Amino acid sequence: MAKKQFTLNTQPHEAEIGDATYLFEPEVLGDEFLDRYERLQEANRRLNIDPANMADADLSKVREATIAMRVFLASLMLPESAHEFARWDVIVGGKVISSHPTPDEANEAAAKRKGASVKDAGRRYPDRVLVELMEWVVELYGGGNRPPTSSNASAPASPPPGRRGKGVSPSRVSTSTRGR
Repeated sequence: MAKKQFTLNTQPHEAEIGDATYLFEPEVLGDEFLDRYERLQEANRRLNIDPANMADADLSKVREATIAMRVFLASLMLPESAHEFARWDVIVGGKVISSHPTPDEANEAAAKRKGASVKDAGRRYPDRVLVELMEWVVELYGGGNRPPTSSNASAPASPPPGRRGKGVSPSRVSTSTRGR
């Protein structure tokens, strides 16, 4: 009888950006990850944004796409980290009356209060940092491949059991430094 033991990540993943450390969920179920990723893809399609060619896009649409990326990333973080990373505050009379994980929720709450405004109160980072963080998250939860845009797709197969090949790595083929 064969036996295989599987381990689950129980410690949060950490992403350090400058002086901040963000904690991400230790494990995310595949369908949950794909559902969240699909919402991000839908936002990009709605905005008609090609993430590979942002230079030609309307700046207001690029701003919306960046917000969608921040919301997606925050959805994978532990609550305290998500609150610091992506948060929109509703302000009345100079005071914060509520905080929300998306600008839509904040705008909805502000619409119910006379004189309320919404402020982006999350930490802001350069786009290149957000893109690197996005790539890291996709590698963490998506098995290293960009997930498909449909949650009906199956997860990638596990590598076959057994030993890996015995190819020589290029770093070990370099010339010897002996006698220099």
